Amino acid sequence: MKKLLFIFLCSFACNVSDGLPVDSELSWSQWRGPSRDGIIAESASWPKSISENDLKLSWRHELGKGYPGPVVSDTTVFTVESKDKKEIVRAYDRKTGEQKWETDWEGSMRVPFFAAKNGSWVRSTPAFDGKNLYVGGMRDYLVCLDAETGKVKWTADFPKRYKTPLPAFGFVCSPLVDGDFVYVQAGAGFVKLEKETGKSVWRTMTDKGGMHGSAFSSPIIATLQGKRQIVVQSRTTLAGVDIEDGKVLWQKDIKAYRGMNILTPIILGNSIMTSSYGGESLLFDISKNNDGFTIDKRWDNNQQGYMSGPIVIGGHCYLHLRKQRITCIELKTGETKWISGQSFGKYMSMVSNGKEILALDQKGILYRIAPNIEKLEILETREIADAQTWAHLAVSGNQIFIRELNALACYEW
Repeated sequence: MKKLLFIFLCSFACNVSDGLPVDSELSWSQWRGPSRDGIIAESASWPKSISENDLKLSWRHELGKGYPGPVVSDTTVFTVESKDKKEIVRAYDRKTGEQKWETDWEGSMRVPFFAAKNGSWVRSTPAFDGKNLYVGGMRDYLVCLDAETGKVKWTADFPKRYKTPLPAFGFVCSPLVDGDFVYVQAGAGFVKLEKETGKSVWRTMTDKGGMHGSAFSSPIIATLQGKRQIVVQSRTTLAGVDIEDGKVLWQKDIKAYRGMNILTPIILGNSIMTSSYGGESLLFDISKNNDGFTIDKRWDNNQQGYMSGPIVIGGHCYLHLRKQRITCIELKTGETKWISGQSFGKYMSMVSNGKEILALDQKGILYRIAPNIEKLEILETREIADAQTWAHLAVSGNQIFIRELNALACYEW
């Protein structure tokens, strides 16, 4: 019995996708880091303290507004902004902060009035594959740039390509690169493109786009019941998609207010966890028989996630909630272990090395947290920015990159 429990917990601890490995030399190459789950290697460098004496500002640049998280190579950090009806990509030397290049294009649009308080500026976090940078623009527009020079290699204008309406909230999904291809939720569907040419390979999970379609979530690769596939969450549906032909292997409707299925699902062995605004937290088991794949709910929990991706450590999930508190959920049973008494901002990005969690609050506050299944244990708190910090934190080498609403800052320990 003890042996079986050990195997079960190990399967939950291995909560990484089959994309880039955790200790990839690409450092922080995409949305939520090396494996798109906020986890870096336990052996990676980690600050012993986030105080001003230990974590020091190295450089900072004022920018136009934007939500994209910083993307980091061994030598360079990339960021995206909206300014003067344009979208601008900038590359900086990660050590000195010196700008290497910038590239821009026309890319402005306005989001609906009820979402205007969150801004009409660029949202998607780029992806870097070691050579190219793939950047999503608000007007459902994907641009491939040479990462060394910033030169545009190709563009994909999805409304023109597929005759689809502009997404009312803009292009939100963060691109996923795998092998020779790049995947995005765009063009009122989920699309596979050749990464060197931008040519479409297939398009699946189509919707009407506009106000009620077009996804907010970002895809992740997983091997479920021996089948390597892409887990995709649209505004209504959680699904597994065949990488080769785009066939939907399994799917499940996910309830959410106004389709706000936003966070990237977490892969846990042959199980998947998700949580939605106006819905609940859910864990599903994926099975396979002669007829194909099936998806069955293991448990549900009435705690609602929002935009913030959870961190999984030791069979427990640490999740920032719609109600702006943090919860700890046991993944085996779905039991809520605790909900913090303290409230935080509307968004919180989290990164962990398996021992501690660094959490960046939307209010510009950085927390160092110990994973504790009994209570929220905050080790340190530091107000690290005067501005809002909606973009995802990036941790790479001995540096932390923070995208403020109007700036990019690098801190070192």
